[in-house]
Order: sequence, then C-alpha cells, then structure tokens
Amino acid sequence: MSWDLLDWTIIGPALVAGLLVLSTHVPLGQVVLRRGIIFIDLAVAQVAALGVIAAGSMGLEDNMYAVQVSAVGAALLAAAGLNWTEKYWPDIQEALIGTLFVLAATGSIILLAENPHGGEYLKDILVGQILWTTWHMLIPIAALYVLLLAVWYIGRARIGPAGFYVTFAFAITAAVQIVGVYLVFASLILPALATRRMQGAARLTAGYVVGGLSYLAGITVSALLDLPTGAVIVWTMAVFSVIAGYLVSGRAADLRRS
Repeated sequence: MSWDLLDWTIIGPALVAGLLVLSTHVPLGQVVLRRGIIFIDLAVAQVAALGVIAAGSMGLEDNMYAVQVSAVGAALLAAAGLNWTEKYWPDIQEALIGTLFVLAATGSIILLAENPHGGEYLKDILVGQILWTTWHMLIPIAALYVLLLAVWYIGRARIGPAGFYVTFAFAITAAVQIVGVYLVFASLILPALATRRMQGAARLTAGYVVGGLSYLAGITVSALLDLPTGAVIVWTMAVFSVIAGYLVSGRAADLRRS
C-alpha cells in the first residue's frame, strides 16, 4: 500500500461526482424512506441502465445523445408507470416496484446475452466507473442537478407526486451512469437511515456529512488497495451510517433522559 497511488487528478473528479450525486439523493432519499417505497431507486436506476444497454444493443453506444434519450426515456416511462400504480394500487406499490426491478435486471441480461463483453459491461452498470469521471463529464450533470434542486426546494409543494417521480427519474438517470446502480441505492437510503431520528435542516446536513465522508473514505481506500471503487464506497457508507445512527440514537436518548 502506498500513498503515491493517490492521484488527485483522478480522485478529485470522482469525489466531486459523488458529492453531486449526494446533492439530490440525500433529500430524495429521505422522502423515499418516509413514503416506504425503499426500492424505487433500485428499480428506476435499473430501468435507466436498461435504456443505456438498449441503446448499445441498437449500435448507438457512440451517440451520446441517443444513449441519454434512451436512458431518460426509459426512466421517465418507469416513473410515469409508478405514479399511476401509486394512485390505483397503493397497497401493492412496493411489490410492483420490486417486479419492475426484476424485469429491468433480467431484460438487461437478455440484451447482453450475445455481447462478448456483456458480463464486464453489466458489472460496470451495477458497480459504476466513478474513477473514470472527468471534469468535462461533470459539467452537464452539475447543471442538471442545480435545476433539479431548484425545482425540489422552490416548487416541491406544487409539483405533487408526479413531479416527484419525474425529478427522481432525471436524478437517478444521471447518477447511474457515473456511480452505478448499487451506489445509487446506497446514496439514497443509507444517509436517510442513519439520520432517521433527526429532523429538518440538521438531518439534511448530517446526511450530506455521512455521504461525503463515505465517498472520500471509499475512494481513498479503493485507490490504496486497488479495489473496485463503487463497491468499496458502498461498504464505507454502510460503516459511516451505522456509526452516525448510533451517535444520533445516543443523543436522542440523552435528550429524553434530560
């Protein structure tokens, strides 16, 4: 293990990519947890990934715009479907979300069945390639997330459930192509779980801190040990979330006793 392996020209963009993902995923994750639709992020992320794979299967992998249209279109279609099912079948919404995830995941496997590099491509979609992120790639994502955050914090009361699903679809689609399906789920759910006993701005801040430290630690450890970065970040986020949850629970207990 050598600290010389920490090349900040690579780690810097990767860390900023993680912070951008957290900027939308921390507040959205708190809503997902409160509404009890925990696996919606996995489902929509997998559908967006299916859109990327579908574009590649049609020979459009080198056309960035076609890939984005395919990914966003698939995610928006999934979001529209889930918004509809929430209205008419709210009692089985979580089961339908799980079914959507399984269909999208197996659909990806079917589309990649004849691809000689399908296994490696599928791994990249699931675990991500965050260390390959460049500053140039982050510019459109940053612009999109600024817009999404403005819609979320300024117009959230007016956009309703349909607006939530659309915002969610765009945020997930952008994130999954950088950090992968697994890290999208972790970034949404783990900070929200760690801070579930908190409220308001304090909870939001704590969620950002947990997520930010997790990305920094995960990227550093993966670089030093030459391990898959996305997978390591998921584990560091789990560890930091457990620690944060324990500290928050202890603080809440102290307040009750006082």
